[in-house]
Amino acid sequence: MPDITLAEFETRALAQGFDEVLTREWAPGQVVGTHSHPFDVSALVVRGGLLLSVDGQDRHLSAGQPFELARGVPHEERYGPEGATFWVARRNPVD
Repeated sequence: MPDITLAEFETRALAQGFDEVLTREWAPGQVVGTHSHPFDVSALVVRGGLLLSVDGQDRHLSAGQPFELARGVPHEERYGPEGATFWVARRNPVD
């Protein structure tokens, strides 16, 4: 479990210029093939775990660990036997 609350995560993210905060839930064993996002991401795993693959590098993430991804970075996600929950802050581009 993280040592901050969702409200604290949201407050920090908004202060850092992120404009959206949400909770994401992923099913056990779910695989999300290579994709990218049109927004920057700052996230914190709060339950379960995943393997995040970026640029040929694999990173195992579990509850309490943060990760960040810049907009447009291709990546793949593989969720563990418990699935995962994480809080994610998004910084959408300004038109």
